[in-house]
Amino acid sequence: MPKIKYIEHDGKEHEAEVPNGWSVMEGAVKNLIPGIDADCGGACACATCHVYVDPAWADKVGEKSDMEETMLDFAQELQPTSRLSCQIKVSPELDGLVVKMPKSQH
Repeated sequence: MPKIKYIEHDGKEHEAEVPNGWSVMEGAVKNLIPGIDADCGGACACATCHVYVDPAWADKVGEKSDMEETMLDFAQELQPTSRLSCQIKVSPELDGLVVKMPKSQH
């Protein structure tokens, strides 16, 4: 099972095993990792699961959809590697993925 490292805005790290097919957001919510609220439950209808993908992983998580781009407009503190964690599907290739939560989601 792939391991995902979630880093809170203050640097506190959490590592969780996340089943293939789940989203990075689901992995955070089911493992009670703070900083990812997921108000819409993963429907890509909010921006409360905003994360920064570690630059080393940016090319491996897939492209943003038009809907995700639209929802990211509602997120604060955007960076080039900003993503909605509900839109990143976990696969064996993402074992070791590192994401960081923005300060606005603490």
